[in-house]
Amino acid sequence: MMSVMRYIPMHAANALKKLGQDACDARRRRRITMATMAERAGISLGTLSRVERGDPDTSAGAYASVLFVLGMEGRLRDLADPMNDPIGRMLDEERLPKRIYHKRVKKDE
Repeated sequence: MMSVMRYIPMHAANALKKLGQDACDARRRRRITMATMAERAGISLGTLSRVERGDPDTSAGAYASVLFVLGMEGRLRDLADPMNDPIGRMLDEERLPKRIYHKRVKKDE
């Protein structure tokens, strides 16, 4: 199957490469072979190799499985947490009303 090259921003590509290298280093520090890691993660050796290279065409699920085997999946869960989004929080704060008005209830005569 021929893969289609697509554009990925340089910063995102670099982040994936670092993630892959960090996962590779963590696997090696734990003395886990590639074959064992692939088996535990439920992926092929080729997919594990692509994860460790930071290939952007590899599924997020493969990255998540590798992180799970390494005991690092918690970090993945918090990647897009709104509390880790200072720009989004700032924009939300800008939209807060300056004043809050209560509707007046008319009394029946």
